[in-house]
Amino acid sequence: MKVAILTNEFPPNIYGGAGIHVDFLTRELKNQCDISVHCFADAPARPFADFEDPKFKKILEPLDINLQWISAMRGIDIVHCHTWYSHFAGVLASRLYQIPLVLTTHSLEPHRPWKAEQLGQGGYAMSCWIERSAYQSADGIIAVSEKMKRNVVNLYGVDENRVKVIYNGIDPEFYHPTFDEAVLQKYGIDPQRPFVLFVGRITRQKGISQLIQAIPKIHENAQIVLCAGAPDTPEIAEECKNLIANAKEKRSGIIWIQEMLPHTELRVLYSFAAVFATPSLYEPFGIINLEAMACGTPVVGSKVGGIPEIIVEGETGFLIPLEHKSETDFSPENPAKFQSDLAEKLNLLLTNSELSKKMGDASRKRAESVFSWKSIAKQTVDFYSELVTRKQT
Repeated sequence: MKVAILTNEFPPNIYGGAGIHVDFLTRELKNQCDISVHCFADAPARPFADFEDPKFKKILEPLDINLQWISAMRGIDIVHCHTWYSHFAGVLASRLYQIPLVLTTHSLEPHRPWKAEQLGQGGYAMSCWIERSAYQSADGIIAVSEKMKRNVVNLYGVDENRVKVIYNGIDPEFYHPTFDEAVLQKYGIDPQRPFVLFVGRITRQKGISQLIQAIPKIHENAQIVLCAGAPDTPEIAEECKNLIANAKEKRSGIIWIQEMLPHTELRVLYSFAAVFATPSLYEPFGIINLEAMACGTPVVGSKVGGIPEIIVEGETGFLIPLEHKSETDFSPENPAKFQSDLAEKLNLLLTNSELSKKMGDASRKRAESVFSWKSIAKQTVDFYSELVTRKQT
């Protein structure tokens, strides 16, 4: 079976969970079927005329790359797209070559209204339209959590029989407890002080501003390590910068690492952390939670999206209830309460090394037993076969 994987992110150009997913999934898929990967770096965007709104380029350049991919997909049996950036090409290839189209649901555009800051209102309207059209055209949809499956069915009216839940995965042979104090010292982290770790892009979705605003309530002996970069917009970058600067004026032990760390170093930070924080406002799955858990670290995360399917409350970490303002505004209804509840659970693990170790051990076991890329690739290939057979009959 010949499969074309279409993606924005692919090594070495990875900035989020979808890219990590594609990276590890394709490594295993290569052992089970014939795959070709088409990524943005392979087809650089061509110059566009100037627009009154420069944000238009952020939607038109991906569409141009999608068109460039089409001729390279002759002779394939199935096309598998990751994120709306690749959906246009997926729909075209499916129609032109009469092959099944599969989409993996890493997120849903209507649930990310802050994308309008990045793409502009017109660009955001386009990305939503492209995604809706693709989901309503797809032969099969892979949802990374049960919650995401319900969202797809409810939002786009997709027949639930076309949606299969296949979790994100982890490579437990790579992500395992790894200790090297030199890595901590390189980034100014004191090995003798416990720390909270956050890893993620600077975007509304990841809730980094909620964590920063919770810092005054976090135990004063603890460090807060923020591995946060790749801001969605200059405006949110400036906002984050100001919040961190204000927090640093009031206490020590705040370390902001803005570059994307190699995973060989990142797993060391995961391993040393007393607790990993995922204060996401929207999170279909949250692959970084698995990375932390596989490194033997408990997780405190928002009770949203797919996170409750990863964290076992009171066993591998804690879930923080989060009431959204509305179905389209994912900001906390009561930010102060959310921040206070988040800090309370972080402090529980920061000040109790025995509990942190116990939950960390349970986290490692869960990551190993439930989330393996080999198993996930096998489920994916089985789904491919089902769709190809269905298309032929």
